Amino acid sequence: MNRIRDVPPIVNTDLDQPKQQNEPNTANALPHPRLVPVCSLLRLRLPPPAARRDASSRPTTPLPSPPRSSPPSRSPRPPPLLGGMSGPAPTPPPPPPPAAAPARPVRYDFLNSKPPPNYVAGLGRGATGFTTRSDIGPARAAPDLPDRSAAAASASAAPSVGRGRGKPPGDDDGGGDDGGDEEKGYDENQKFDEFEGNDAGLFSNADYDDDDREADAVWESIDQRMDLRRKDRREARLKQEIEKYRASNPKITEQFADLKRKLADVSVQEWESIPEIGDYSARNKKKRFESFVPVPDTLLEKARQEQEHVTALDPKSRAAGGTETPWAQTPVTDLTAVGEGRGTVLSLKLDRLSDSVSGLTVVDPKGYLTDLKSMKITSDAEISDIKKARLLLRSVTQTNPKHPPGWIAAARLEEVAGKLQSARQLIQRGCEECPKNEDVWFEACRLASPDEAKAVIARGVKAIPNSVKLWLQAAKLETSDLNKSRVLRKGLEHIPDSVRLWKAVVELANEEDARMLLHRAVECCPLHVELWLALARLETYDQAKKVLNKAREKLNKEPAIWITAAKLEEANGNTQSVNKVIERGIRSLQREGLDIDREAWLKEAEAAERAGSVLTCQAIVKSTIGVGVEDEDRKRTWVADAEECKKRGSIETARAIYAHALSVFLGKKSIWLKAAQLEKSHGTGESLEAILRKAVTYNPKAEVLWLMGAKEKWLAGDVPSARAILQEAYAAIPNSEEIWLAAFKLEFENNEPERARMLLAKARERGGTERVWMKSAIVERELGNVDEERRLLEEGLKLFPSFFKLWLMLGQMEDRIGHAAKAKEVYENGLKHCPSCIPLWLSLASLEERINGLSKSRAFLTMARKKNPATPELWLAAIRAELRHGNKKEADSLLAKALQECQTSGILWAAAIEMVPRPQRKSKSSDAIKRCDHDPHVIAAVAKLFWHDRKVDKARSWLNRAVTLAPDIGDFWALFYKFELQHGNADTQRDVLKRCIAAEPKHGERWQAISKAVENSHQPVDAILRRVVLALGAEENPNAAEP
Repeated sequence: MNRIRDVPPIVNTDLDQPKQQNEPNTANALPHPRLVPVCSLLRLRLPPPAARRDASSRPTTPLPSPPRSSPPSRSPRPPPLLGGMSGPAPTPPPPPPPAAAPARPVRYDFLNSKPPPNYVAGLGRGATGFTTRSDIGPARAAPDLPDRSAAAASASAAPSVGRGRGKPPGDDDGGGDDGGDEEKGYDENQKFDEFEGNDAGLFSNADYDDDDREADAVWESIDQRMDLRRKDRREARLKQEIEKYRASNPKITEQFADLKRKLADVSVQEWESIPEIGDYSARNKKKRFESFVPVPDTLLEKARQEQEHVTALDPKSRAAGGTETPWAQTPVTDLTAVGEGRGTVLSLKLDRLSDSVSGLTVVDPKGYLTDLKSMKITSDAEISDIKKARLLLRSVTQTNPKHPPGWIAAARLEEVAGKLQSARQLIQRGCEECPKNEDVWFEACRLASPDEAKAVIARGVKAIPNSVKLWLQAAKLETSDLNKSRVLRKGLEHIPDSVRLWKAVVELANEEDARMLLHRAVECCPLHVELWLALARLETYDQAKKVLNKAREKLNKEPAIWITAAKLEEANGNTQSVNKVIERGIRSLQREGLDIDREAWLKEAEAAERAGSVLTCQAIVKSTIGVGVEDEDRKRTWVADAEECKKRGSIETARAIYAHALSVFLGKKSIWLKAAQLEKSHGTGESLEAILRKAVTYNPKAEVLWLMGAKEKWLAGDVPSARAILQEAYAAIPNSEEIWLAAFKLEFENNEPERARMLLAKARERGGTERVWMKSAIVERELGNVDEERRLLEEGLKLFPSFFKLWLMLGQMEDRIGHAAKAKEVYENGLKHCPSCIPLWLSLASLEERINGLSKSRAFLTMARKKNPATPELWLAAIRAELRHGNKKEADSLLAKALQECQTSGILWAAAIEMVPRPQRKSKSSDAIKRCDHDPHVIAAVAKLFWHDRKVDKARSWLNRAVTLAPDIGDFWALFYKFELQHGNADTQRDVLKRCIAAEPKHGERWQAISKAVENSHQPVDAILRRVVLALGAEENPNAAEP
C-alpha cells in the first residue's frame, strides 16, 4: 500500500531570477489530509485559487541584505519547510511595488542579527554550504514551523496576491522599525508530530473535505480486511509461542503442583515428624568484629617457652629425689572446657554420619564399617570418638537386636579399638540374635582364633546348612585337600544344585574322580553348560560326543555346545566334519528361535583361534560373516571386520574373512591387495606367492598385482623369477608403461644398464610418455654419455615441453659440465613453459647467486614470489640467501613478511625457531605449535631444542612423532638416527634403522641431494641414511645463527 502523505511542492531553484507575475505560488497550497487518496493527486499538483490566495497572504521574514543605493526587486530566501533539509526552497514571485511606498532606510546592523534557520549566504549565486554533524540525526533540533494562527489571520486580513513567506505587503520598502523585522511568523510552541514528523506543517492549514474523509474510510476498511485475513494465523502463532514459553519457563506453582497434590496423602504423624528449620536469616546473625594487630614479642616468647621440652629436673624436684612434684609447678587446666570442646567436635563428626528423625538416631552400619577399617587411633580425641561410636552402636543393637549389620559394626569397632575379646563376645551375641544370617557367622569366624574358627563355622553351617558361602569358608579352613573335599562333599549333600560347590570339589579331585563327580554334577545341575563342557573335555572322543548330544538335548539354545563339538572334531582330525557341525548348529539354533548375533560369533571365532582351533575359527567365520549384512554393504563391512581383527591380533580370523570375501568378490582388486598385505606382514613367502598367483589369475589386467609379485621376488633375491613375472605381465598387458618401467628398474638396479637401455628404447618406439624419456636420460647419465643424455632430453622436451623435470635435468647437466650461461638459458626457457614450477625458480636463483651475486638472485626470487604468491619454499630460499651473505636484519624482515603471507607453513616456522636467539626459541616454538600443530618440520625443530637442552626422553618422543607423521622425508630419519647414535643404545639404533628401511623415504632436502647423486644411485637405504647423518654432522651448527 502506498500512502501519499506529503507531496513536495514544485520549486524553482533559481533564486536570483524573479518569477513572472502570472506564475502561481504553490509553497503552501497543498491539502493536509493524513492519507491523501489517489483521486486527489491532480488537486495536489494544481491547487485551487483560494489556496493560492491563502498562501500569498502569509507573513514572511525578510533576509537581511547589505545596503544598496538602488536594491533590485528580489524576494528574500525563506527557511526550508522540512527539518534537516538544506536544499533550495520555493521562491515566491515578488509583488508589484506599492505606488506610494517610502524609500527603505539603509541599515547596517544585519551583521549583529541572527540569520534565519538554514540560511546559506550566496546560495542563489551558486555557492554551496556544508553540513555538520549537528545538522543531521536526532541531535539537531526541529526547525521552527509556521504559526498557523498567524497565517490564518494574515490570510483573512489581506487576501492579496501570493507573496510566499516574505514580509507582509507594505513592508518591502521598510515602512516600519526593527519591530517589524523581529516578527518570526512561526509558532515556537509547535510540537513534533509523531506520525507526520516535521512535515506536519506542510498541510497544517488545509481543509479536511469529503474526499479526504472517504480516503480515510477506504484505507481503514482495507486495514480491517487485511487484519481479519491474518487474524487466525496470528492468533495461532501467538498461542504457540505462549505455550512454548510457558513450557520452557513454568511457574513456581506449576513446578510444585505434583508435590502439592501428594500432600493430601501425608498423615499427621508424618507431618509432625518433619524437623523444624532454624532461622538462618542474615538479620539475626551478628557480624563478628575482627581486628588484626601485631603480635607482641612477649607473647611469642611465652608461646615458645610453653612448647619447649625440658629434659632436666627442677632443683626442688632433685632435692626430693625426683619423686615429688612441687605444687607450684603443676599447670592448671580447665578440663571441663577441654571436654566440652572435644564433645562438640565429636558431635559434628557424628552428625555427618547420621540424621535425626523423631528423636531416634539412625546410623549406616556398613558405611561406618568402611570408615573403621581405615581408622588409626593416634590421639585422645579419636579415643573419645570411639567411645561415642560405641555408645551409638550399643543403642543400635539394643533397639534392634535382629539387625545383623549393627552387631558386625560393633564388633569391628572393638577390633579397631584393640579389644579383640570384646569384639568376639559381641559377635557371639550377634550369632545368637541372628542365627540365620551368614554374614554374622562369617564375621565370627574371622574374629575367632584359628583353633575356634572351625567350631564357629561348624555351628554356622549347622544353623544355615544351605549357605554356600559358609561351606566354602569351612573348606578353606581345612589344610589338606582330602579334608577340603570331604567338607565340600558334605555341603553337596545339603546343596546338591550348587555349581560353585561342584566346581570347587572337581578342582580338588584327580581326573578319574573328576569325571565321576561331573557325571553326578550334570545330573544335579543339568542347565549349567560349563559342567557339560568340562565333562566332555575329560571324556574320550566317543563318550564326549554322547555327552555333548545329551547337553544339546538339555540346552538346545546354547551355541557353546556346537562350538565345542566342532573343536572336538578338529582335535581328532575330522577336518571335514568341522564345517558340517557349525552349519548344523547354526540351522538348529535358528529353528529354536535364537537370533544369530554376528559380532558375538566373530568373538567366538577369535576365541577359537586363541585356543588353537583354526579350522573351527574358519568355519564360524564362513557360516556367520554374512548374517544380517546387506548385499551392497558386504564388501565394506567385511573389509572393516578383517581390519579390526588384524588390529586385535586375530590374524587367522582376518585371513578367514578375506578368504570368504574373495570367494564372493573374485574380481575386486582392492580385496586381493589387502589380503596380500596381510600375508606379507603376517604370513610366509609361500603364502604370499600363492595368494598373488591366485590374484593375477582372476585379475590379469591388474598391474599392481603383477608388480607386487615381481617386487617380492626381487626383494627375496630371486631376480630370474621377477623377470618371468614381468614377462607374464607384459603378455597379459602389452602396452602397460608401468610394467615397462618396472622391468627397467629391475635391470637398472641389478647393474644391467644395457638391458635397461634396450627396454627403454622399445618403450620410446611404442610411444612412451615423458617418464620413459626421463628414465632414458638417467641411464645415459649413469653411463656418462653426456651427448646422448642431451639428445634424449632435447627430444623429450620437443614432445613434452611442459614436463618440468626434463628442463631441470637439462639445466643441471649443463651446470654440471660447466656451461653456466647455457644452464641459465635452459632454466629461463623452462620457466616460460612452466612458470609455476618452484624447483626451476630455485635452481635459477641458486645459479645466479653463484654467477652474479646476491642482487641478481634476489631479483629472480622476488619475481618468482610475485608469480607464485604464498609459496613458502621461495620465501625460505630468499631468507637463506640473505643469511649466507650475513644480512641478518634483511633475513628477519623477509621472515616476518613470509609468516604474514604463509601463516601455517611448517618450514618457515621451523626456520623462525632456528633463527631467533636461544632465550626466545621457547616462545617462538610455542607460537609455531599453535599455528601448525601437526607439521613435521615444526615438531622436528622442537625436538632439536629438547636435544640441545639435554632433555633426551622428550627429544626422542618428538623425533618419533616427526618420523611417524612424515615417514617419506628422509631428513627426519637421519636426524633421529643421529640422535640415537649419541644418546641411544644398539637396540634403539637398530630399531630406527629398521623402520627407515621399511619406510623407504624418497624426499627431504638433504636426502634428495645425496640419494640422487650419480655416485649414490645404487646405494641401499641404510647406506644413504648414514651418509645423510655424516652430512648433518658436517653442516654448520644451528646455534651459529645466534647473535
